[in-house]
Amino acid sequence: MGVFDAMNVSASGLTAQRLRMDVASSNMANVDSTRGEYKNGVWEPYRRKMVVLGSGESSFKNMFNKAVNNGKMAGVKVNGIVKDETPFKTVYQPEHPDANEEGFVQLPNVDPLKEMVDLMSATRSYEANVTALNAAKGMYLKALEIGR
Repeated sequence: MGVFDAMNVSASGLTAQRLRMDVASSNMANVDSTRGEYKNGVWEPYRRKMVVLGSGESSFKNMFNKAVNNGKMAGVKVNGIVKDETPFKTVYQPEHPDANEEGFVQLPNVDPLKEMVDLMSATRSYEANVTALNAAKGMYLKALEIGR
């Protein structure tokens, strides 16, 4: 394991959690957006987005072998941002400009409670990565003091 691998792993975690916070914030901002995407001549409501995270390695065995053989640790990898395919909410609002002929409006599939839980989880993970980064920094500083 390299000298700065702990910092690199924490930094990749910080980046991934920041992206999760950004996506959750975007979902919250569009909780009432009935015109999210234009498909086939019709406006479709905003569709909730989710971040897919994974490890930088394909398996635990590969990660372990790299660590044992002084290879570089991979950290967290963002595999992509996917759209949630759950159905849209339908509400009866005949006065709404996007209501269909029966008076129903399709609303985004964003649940503010889910988004707040995801945001809190990402915040806690971000804080844990900051703590790990500070611990690694403290160890490096103590190691430098040995030479005095």
